[in-house]
Amino acid sequence: MEYDPIVNEGYTSFYKKRLQSDMKRPIFVKTGMDTPIEELVNRTAHTLVATWAADCAERVLPNFEEKYPDDTRPREAIDAVREWARTGVFRMADVRKISLAAHAAAREVEGDAAARSAARAAGQAMATAHVPAHAIAAALYAATAVRDAANTPDAGTAATRERDWQYHHLLSLREEASS
Repeated sequence: MEYDPIVNEGYTSFYKKRLQSDMKRPIFVKTGMDTPIEELVNRTAHTLVATWAADCAERVLPNFEEKYPDDTRPREAIDAVREWARTGVFRMADVRKISLAAHAAAREVEGDAAARSAARAAGQAMATAHVPAHAIAAALYAATAVRDAANTPDAGTAATRERDWQYHHLLSLREEASS
């Protein structure tokens, strides 16, 4: 099995190292919902987590699409992970290619942190087809996009509301799946 730092080191350790080593990465939103979300993701079926990650990414995708309407790579990543969640059919090469394409779109964004984080959320959502823990990163990037798109005085509140929505949305998806 290929080494995956998120799986092998844990999500928190991986992203702390990432933040210290790569200043192009955003400073992620931190709220009281981080641990409850991570724990809930870890207790949720893989395909359901993928659907949730796609929902989180799609909520913030307008931040990217409004600025880059001709770049469909992040949208394609969200559509592809939804397809995987429905069918379970995907080749790992496809998952990787589509996810990395969304991340490439993020790297090409200049001067718009919300658009960049939205594209990264889509890439992480697609990567959830490979490893469920990528859903946690998709949600973090989505909340970070919300924060970065908000007016400065409202940024923290907007991000906290987004994380609350993410948690409760995953709970709702779990309830729907069990009924």
